Amino acid sequence: MWPWRRHPRPSREVIIVSGLPRSGTSMMMRMLAAGGMAVLTDHQRPPDEDNPRGYFELEAAKRIKEDASFLAQAQGKAVKLVSALLYYLPADRPYRVIFMERHLAEVLASQKKMLQRRGKPVAEDDARMAQVFAKHLAEVKAWLAQQPHIACLYVSYHQVIAAPQAQARAVNRFLGGGLDVKRMAQAVEAALYRNRAS
Repeated sequence: MWPWRRHPRPSREVIIVSGLPRSGTSMMMRMLAAGGMAVLTDHQRPPDEDNPRGYFELEAAKRIKEDASFLAQAQGKAVKLVSALLYYLPADRPYRVIFMERHLAEVLASQKKMLQRRGKPVAEDDARMAQVFAKHLAEVKAWLAQQPHIACLYVSYHQVIAAPQAQARAVNRFLGGGLDVKRMAQAVEAALYRNRAS
C-alpha cells in the first residue's frame, strides 16, 4: 500500500486526468495548468472548434499499452489519459487519478458533433452506445477501487461549471495543496458548455 500523504504531494506521484472522451478532461488539464501544476503535453493536437482552448494531449500516452516509458517524465506532473487506457498504468509507482464524469447523453452529442465536423462515421444508435459507455465506466471504476497504487477523485463536469471555486478547492485538497485555486476556477469557461442534456 502506498503511503498517501496530503502535505506535501510525493514527488514520485503521477497525476492522471481521465474519463471518457468529451467528458471535460481538457478543461481539468487547463485548470491544473492555470493553478500552477506542470502538465505533460506535446501540443501536437492544436486547438480547434471542438476544443478552442486546446486538448492538452500527449501522443506518447496514447501508446501506453506498448510503451509506458513516458511516465518517467510525468512524475509530479499531470498527464491526460483516456479511461480505456488506465488499465495499462504500470503498478511500479503511485498515481492520483482525477476522473471526469459527465452525462452520457452530452458525451455522445459532443462526440457526434466532433466526428461530423471531421467527416468521420458516426454511430447512429445512441441508446446502444450509452449502454457500452455505462458498462465500461462501471468496469473501470471497479478496477480503480482495487488498485492500491492508485488514489482516485471523481469530479462532475456539471459541478465544475456550476461551482468552479468549490471544485477547484476539492481538487487542490486531493492533490495535497499548493495550487492557486482562484486561477483554477477562472480557467473554467461556462460558455464552452455547449452540449447540454435536456
